[in-house]
Amino acid sequence: MRVTARDVAERAGVSVSTVSRALSTPTTVSPGARRKVESAARELGYEPNPTARGLVTGRTHAMGLVVPDLENPFFAATTKAVQARAWSMGYALVVADSDEDPNHERRLARKVSQQVDGLILCSPRSSDAELEALAGRVPVVLLHRGSGELSHVVADNVEGVRIALRHLRALGHRHIAYAGGPHRSWSDGQRREGLTRAADTFGDITIEDLGSFQPFFSGGVAAADLVLASDATAVLVYNDLMALGLLSRAGERGVDVPGGLSVASFDDIPLAGGVGVPLTTVAIPIGPLARAAVDVLAHLIEDGAPARAADSPLGHRLPVELMVRETTGPVPSPTVPIR
Repeated sequence: MRVTARDVAERAGVSVSTVSRALSTPTTVSPGARRKVESAARELGYEPNPTARGLVTGRTHAMGLVVPDLENPFFAATTKAVQARAWSMGYALVVADSDEDPNHERRLARKVSQQVDGLILCSPRSSDAELEALAGRVPVVLLHRGSGELSHVVADNVEGVRIALRHLRALGHRHIAYAGGPHRSWSDGQRREGLTRAADTFGDITIEDLGSFQPFFSGGVAAADLVLASDATAVLVYNDLMALGLLSRAGERGVDVPGGLSVASFDDIPLAGGVGVPLTTVAIPIGPLARAAVDVLAHLIEDGAPARAADSPLGHRLPVELMVRETTGPVPSPTVPIR
C-alpha cells in the first residue's frame, strides 16, 4: 500500500499542508516541524509525487544536458558523471544529443529548457549571443565552454597544450604539427591560443597548423596524410578519437609510432590507454568537471543566484594532467623515414 502525505502528517503530528511545505519549500516551516516531517517520511519510506510537487513549487526537479555526440566516449563519460551527481542531489536528468550540429543544438536546448529547472550545455557550438538569450529563459551552465557572461566549468586547455609541447620539446621535437577540431569549438580555440603562447615561450618550436577536422576517428585518418606529408616529427591532435584514427592510418602507411612520428592528444578516454599502442594524452578531469557543473547549476536553481559569471564566483577552471604513454618518443634520426 502506497504511503501518502496524510500518513506522514499523522506520524509527524502536523497538517498535510505542513508536510507539503516541509518537503518542497523547507524554509517556509520551522526547523522543528521540518525535522519531524523528514523523520516521519524516512520511517514510512515516503517519496513525494514529483508531478504534484511540481504543481506546488513550479519546478520539475529535473536538469537538462545537451551534448554534441553521445557516441564519443568523452561525452558518454561526461553524461554518466552528470547523471550520477544530479541524481545524488535529487534531480532527474533529461539528455539530448545534437550530433555536432549547431542548429540542432539550439532547437534541442530550447525544447529541453521547457521541461527542466536548469540546463547544462556541454561543449556548445552556439554563439555567445544565442547562449545568453537561452540563459534569459532558464538557468544555464556551460561545460567545456568558457564565457565572460555565463556560469561555466572548463579544463585548463592552454596549460594542457603547454605541458604537451614541453614534453615533446624535451624529447627533441622542434617541428610539431597540430590537427585541430571543429571551427566553432571553444576548446579548439583555447588549444590554438595555447600553441601560440607556448611557441612564444619556448622560442625554438615551429608549429604547423594542419587545419580543422571532424572530431571523429575519420577526422584523424584525414589528418594523418597531411602530417606525413609535412616535415613535422610530432603531432598534437585535438582529441583521442582523432588520434586513434591518425595512428591507424600511420600504421597503414608503414610509419612507426613513436619511432618515426610522435603522437599526443587530449581527453584520456578509456580507449586511450588500452587499445593498440597506449596513447600519450592530456587527461581532462571528466568527473570533477561534470560534478562541478551540476553543483553550480543546483546553486543557480536553489538559490536563484545570478547566472552571470562576472557577478558571482561561478567560473571554474580545473587543472589537467599529461599522461605519458607509448606514442611519444625521442625525435627520429635523419636516417629514419617519417613519410
